[in-house]
Amino acid sequence: MRSTAVRSALNSRAVAGALRNRSALHDPAARARIVATAATAGWHGHGRNGWWRHGHGGYGWVGPLFWPFAYYDLYDYALWGDAYDDSFWGYGYDDIYAGLFAPYGYDDLIGYLPPGTGGSPAGPEPASPAGTTPSQLSQMCGDDSRDIAGLPIDRIQQAVQPNDEQRAALDGLANASVNAAQDIKAACPTQVALTAPSRLAAMQARIEAMIAAVGTVQPPLDHFYGLLNDEQKAALNALGQDQRKDRRQARRRHEAGQSEIAQGCGTAQPGVTDWPAAEIDARLHPTDAQRASLTALQDAGSKVADMLKTACQVDTAVTPPARLAAVGKRLDVMLQAVKTVRTALDDFYGQLTNEQKAQFEAIGPRHTMSEQPATAQSHYHRHHASIGGIVRRLISMVQ
Repeated sequence: MRSTAVRSALNSRAVAGALRNRSALHDPAARARIVATAATAGWHGHGRNGWWRHGHGGYGWVGPLFWPFAYYDLYDYALWGDAYDDSFWGYGYDDIYAGLFAPYGYDDLIGYLPPGTGGSPAGPEPASPAGTTPSQLSQMCGDDSRDIAGLPIDRIQQAVQPNDEQRAALDGLANASVNAAQDIKAACPTQVALTAPSRLAAMQARIEAMIAAVGTVQPPLDHFYGLLNDEQKAALNALGQDQRKDRRQARRRHEAGQSEIAQGCGTAQPGVTDWPAAEIDARLHPTDAQRASLTALQDAGSKVADMLKTACQVDTAVTPPARLAAVGKRLDVMLQAVKTVRTALDDFYGQLTNEQKAQFEAIGPRHTMSEQPATAQSHYHRHHASIGGIVRRLISMVQ
């Protein structure tokens, strides 16, 4: 029932229709609404404010997918600037924390994947028939078609009035943008990540794909921008300023109806992402060796939280090439942070028994329930008690 609810929400008119709307996909507020609907699918009637929610209303994880609409977030910030800060710079320690303690149960997760992706505990399902419409999750990974992923070439040409050499460079940039989208889409998950180590591995793969995409776009963007004269550069930057002005006005209207204002870059949600040490002790009853490894994991989390907060410098980049370079630097720090936590997690997780692993994996869904009304908690306590059995069985199958 839960997986069916998820698939129904993903295929609803609101989500499926918006995913085919190019203007909507380039609107960060519209993307946030799509992601919020998808992230909370299966929780209808039980509250929609999970601890894994971003301050601006988006979600860093949608089922098994980390960073939905990654291409649009980095592209829109690089081209248009500060009106898109929240979409890109809102990612940080909270998302790593959500990777450790995933809020989704197994029945939620399989609802995000289309048939034939290997999400069933009984083994891979039959392949989908030829011509089946791509899953909505795949579309949130990124659309690599030129119509969707391509730069707004017409607007840029109208603004800068390029000569032949500049037009050729702009065409090269457009081609690179499509290739970058393909890099990111290729990292879309095709299987359910049932354990914390596998979630951080998927997270790392997604960030590495984004870094590769930046590396694809940066040289042709630098080349095109370098060919512009001062007047053309001013015209291109003014185009971004107009776009940012429109987005600021839309964001102010959006925030007027929100109870939460966007968090600062890299700032963990206070109290929400506190380390659940007491619950881990009560559930896992760790040995002395396991406790030492757990302490190292907790210390790694604190280290990367400080690292990500220190690395926030969103106000210094004023041109598209400089903003894209800032994106690349931020992603490098994100990758370093994930690798740091992943190393400590692998050491800790490798010392656990299957029973302890299942208890560890149950912490995330139960933590999510603490954000829900009391009337819903008893239902989900029973539901996630069965999740532990499923996880134990699957872990034993792969070992």
